[in-house]
Amino acid sequence: MKTLLLFIATALAEIVGCYLPWLWLKQGKPMWLLLPAALSLALFAWLLTLHDTAGAGRVYAAYGGVYIGAALAWLWVVDGIRPTAWDAAGVLVALAGMAIIMLQPAR
Repeated sequence: MKTLLLFIATALAEIVGCYLPWLWLKQGKPMWLLLPAALSLALFAWLLTLHDTAGAGRVYAAYGGVYIGAALAWLWVVDGIRPTAWDAAGVLVALAGMAIIMLQPAR
């Protein structure tokens, strides 16, 4: 459970870090949003280092599944667009991939 919560916090930091520049570029919001965006992306990078998994590549691969779920939750909560059944199916497949990577037997 701790790992999943850490993955969720990592995903939120990345999404916020990318969303704020998007607001500036696409919606004409103030440029000062780039400062919290940069801080959020720095937090994202730091959070990735806290995952207790052998090999950075394995962390990044497993994190991708959680990121997809968090991004679609963001789509619904922040953007106000309800995910489709296809979105839900994609999240389930991605989370299954994440579980296979993270729960593999120790060697």
